Amino acid sequence: MIKVNRYEDINNIENEAKKDYIDRHSPFVHCEKSAKAGDVFQVTVKMGEEYTHPDDLDHHIATIALYNGQTKLAESNFFAGALGGQGKKGHQTITFNIVLEKNAKLTAQSYCTKHGLWESGVIAVEVK
Repeated sequence: MIKVNRYEDINNIENEAKKDYIDRHSPFVHCEKSAKAGDVFQVTVKMGEEYTHPDDLDHHIATIALYNGQTKLAESNFFAGALGGQGKKGHQTITFNIVLEKNAKLTAQSYCTKHGLWESGVIAVEVK
């Protein structure tokens, strides 16, 4: 079974290297807290809030996926060089346009080619 890494609050960690490691590998879900049923709803997933991630051939973010519970809603794949290539760093970011019909519990997962699968916290969205 694949190991799933989860974000932990970096404000509670004293070691700067560990803060960097956790933050840059963690996907963060940004969206409104409510949506209108049947309308297009934008959800942005950003890799890292404070720290950027490398974009090297052997170390880059390859996938970002959005879930509602166990249901995959959207996925985007990236290749090395998408942020400028070897030696470059950045916040891989994707905006998904989805349609919700009922309340949702959104999470994102990202896959780093060197450090595996990472999962965000849950974001509750009320659908009216």
